[in-house]
Amino acid sequence: MASEQGVVIACHSKAEFDAHMTKAQEAGKLVVIDFTAAWCGPCRAIAPLFVEHAKKFTQVVFLKVDVDEVKEVTAAYEVEAMPTFHFVKNGKTVATIVGARKDELLAQIEKHAAPAPASASA
Repeated sequence: MASEQGVVIACHSKAEFDAHMTKAQEAGKLVVIDFTAAWCGPCRAIAPLFVEHAKKFTQVVFLKVDVDEVKEVTAAYEVEAMPTFHFVKNGKTVATIVGARKDELLAQIEKHAAPAPASASA
């Protein structure tokens, strides 16, 4: 399987979502889940920023879940507004952001991301 670092992974089924979550948990990585919808303007507005964060924070797993497509996962995380970002580490939600709050999104990624390897420091 090709490296999935630096990309946003779109999950189109609960099985696909669960597989990515399990893999990330086993690796001890932070997972940032973007609950989005095709019809949601703020979701479309923040999507390019989410991709930029995925490129910058390669030690973090970035998942995208369409609330209309993967309803089981949406319900499990009790998502009621879009976009909603869930930050999951070791199988537990450590933070949630409701709305396209760019500054808070970056702050929570920086707060919860595992430190990057020393060789990756600028």
